Parts: sequence; structure tokens; C-alpha cells
Amino acid sequence: MASGSSERGPGPALAGYPEHLDAVRLSAPEFAADPAALYRVLRERHGPVAPVLLDGDVPAWLVLGYREVRQVTSQPELFGRDCRRWNAWHRIPVDWPLMPYLGWTVSVRFTEGAEHRRREEVLSDALDAVDPARLEATAERVADHLIDAFARDGTADLIGQYAQQVPIRVLTTLFGLPGSAVPGLVRDIAGSLDAGPAAVEANQRLHRWVQQLVTEAQDRPGPATASRLLGHPAGLTADQAVTDILVMTVAGQQPTADWIGITLRRMLVDDEFSVALQGGRATVADALNAVLWSDPPVRHGTGRWAASDQELGGRQIRRGDLLILGLAAANSDPQAHPGAGAESGVNRAHLAFGHGEHGCPSPAPELAAIIAKSAVEVLLDRIPDVRLAVAPGSLRWRPSPWLRGLASLPVRFTPVAPVAPGGRPRRPAANAPAANVRGAG
Repeated sequence: MASGSSERGPGPALAGYPEHLDAVRLSAPEFAADPAALYRVLRERHGPVAPVLLDGDVPAWLVLGYREVRQVTSQPELFGRDCRRWNAWHRIPVDWPLMPYLGWTVSVRFTEGAEHRRREEVLSDALDAVDPARLEATAERVADHLIDAFARDGTADLIGQYAQQVPIRVLTTLFGLPGSAVPGLVRDIAGSLDAGPAAVEANQRLHRWVQQLVTEAQDRPGPATASRLLGHPAGLTADQAVTDILVMTVAGQQPTADWIGITLRRMLVDDEFSVALQGGRATVADALNAVLWSDPPVRHGTGRWAASDQELGGRQIRRGDLLILGLAAANSDPQAHPGAGAESGVNRAHLAFGHGEHGCPSPAPELAAIIAKSAVEVLLDRIPDVRLAVAPGSLRWRPSPWLRGLASLPVRFTPVAPVAPGGRPRRPAANAPAANVRGAG
């Protein structure tokens, strides 16, 4: 197995892949610390499609170009989602750390054609049943409750005590779960996406949890999302429902939590970003959209496989080769980046939610935005003088090859009193100035 270092050199899985002999590892620390800089280096060295190595020195292609990512995701007949066509399966050990996300299951993630459209319809219908106004009220109530727990302390970790907690607590209400499930879910969802062998065990625990959820929904149908999936006219099997709920839970929790955390960090360390909010030139929604352009939580999409020999970005891609979608890299592609206006609130041509038939199903991006916006707004309403408690350079990123998220975000603030239920007024109009966030001091 690869150690995760960025040292280059041939490995046992690279026979027949001469382009990958000096390739960077996707789990290299550089990707977590400064992905934008590494994307620039890869683009200069290789162009819009770069050879990379996964755990165990397994070869893959990282698609860096905006145009090339859209090309791959718009042509499912050429670049399919069914991982069983991978030409490297004979090189993959059964305990491979990335097996939970690249190994075939009956999940909607690996379906194609008519079957994918059928399965996506089930997910979209289940999400369409979520009332946005009720979701916003739930997210605000959750955010207030979490802030109350540390409001009198004057210090907090806005990742572990807040950003990681808001989405999953909202999701548990959608799935009809008790709050006691939250700590384990937070731990295992994050763990399943990080690098290392512990990811397999975390994914197995998540799978067992969802199996129990589906069994209970079969025995006692109700209004929760699991029952909606099982009762859909498309007729999902129990196994399909389990895998698709697992996809929804992981996608709804970790990227949203990281989106909240990255936005809060930028408000605390980027003076220009903060001043725009304080002066009313930008809203929280603008800030969240800007993060999706410049520092999106989903860095890399987990795979397409070439259905035949292809040419892509000047590279010869062989039938069965694995392509990793560089969503964050594509957003910063100088050949396609729309310039200074890219991070405005109106420009949503970023690829942070994917693209094509395997992008986030409607209305998942809108629901995630409601949760993230509520979390940021409530925090700034409740704690207007929040400031970073450590030097910005000391903040650390989790070692995930797929997501970009902070390990912690320590802050200080003037202690405030908890609020009674319904006691905090709703946020003013969208263009009202944001709170006075400050950096370390």
C-alpha cells in the first residue's frame, strides 16, 4: 500500500503504464495543504489531463480542464459510470482503502442509461418532498441549539462543535432518527472519506446503520425519506434503498459541513472577503457561492471509466481506464475561468456539484445551500465578534483524496446568552450588512 507521501517511483501496479512512473499520488499531503498550487503544477506539466496514482500506486487520470470535465460528464456513452469495466481490477486487493467508493455496488452511483434515470427519479422525488421553508426553520433551530451549547464559553471549535453537526442533525430529522445517532454518523461519514485503511471499517459501520434504518422503515412505514424511497412506484429493492440512502447521507453531510467550515474560515482570514460582507456589497449566499468557485468542498469526483480507447485533452485514454474528475481544478482552469466576476453571487457555472446525468440530483444543491446559508447566518447573528483564535497558517486540512475540509477551526468571541426557542429574530433583508467578523487577535 502507498504510504500517502508524494515520493515518486514505479510500483507493482504500474506495469504497462509508463506515463504514471513519475505521477503524483492523489493522497499526497500537498493536495490537502495547497491543492490550487499543485493543480497549477500539474496543468503546466501535463495539460488538462494528468496521470496520478491512487492508494497502492493504482494508476488513474485526473481531469483538470473545465472543458474536459464537461466533455467527460456530458458523454456517458464514452465515459461510463459502471466501474466493472475498469481494466485495473486485477491489480486491486480486497482490502483496498478506496474500495467503498470505487468498488461496485447496486448504488445509483454506478448505474447508467435507463436504470440510472429510474433511480435518480426516485431520489429527486424524495428530495422534492422536502419543504424548503420547513428545512430552513429546522436548520436555524439546530444552529441555535448548537450555539447555545458554547455561547457562554467565549471559545469554540466551529468544525467539531458546529459545522460538522448542523447538516447531520438536519438529516436525522429527515430520516426520522434519534439524536443519539449523530456522534457515530459524524465520525464514520468523515472517516469513510479520509485516507487510510480505517475508511473501510467506517463505511461498513455506515452500511449497517442504513440497513437497520431501511428494515425499520419496512416494518413501520412513515413520512420520513427512507419510507418515501421504499414506497416509490419505481419499486426499489431493499438493497438499492440501502445504498442510495447511504449515498444521500454521505453527500448531504460531509460536503455541506465542509462547505460551511470553509466559508467561515474564509470570513475569518480573508479581509477583502469579510469587508465585502460587512459593507453589504455581498451576502452570505454570495460568500457561499464564491467558495464553490475558489475552494469547493468536493475536490475530486469519484470516477468515470472509458468505454473504448479515447483521446482526451491530448492524452490517449485506453478502454477501461479510470478518470477522476478534478472539479476544484476545473473551476480554476485559466482557459475557461470567467475572470473577476466568477465568484459573484449570480455566476453558478462552477462544477462544485458535478455536471451531467451523474451530477447532484435536483433539488439536492438547493437543499444543501439552505442548510449552509442558515448555519452561517445564524452564527453571525448570534456571535457578531467571532474571531480566529490561532494563526491562519496553523489550521490543518483533513487528509481526504476526495473532499477538502478543515480538521478544526478554533475561535474566540464575547460570551453571549443562550436564546429561548423562537427568541432570536430572523435575519434582515438579503442585502443587509453581515456581522463584524475579524481575524485572529
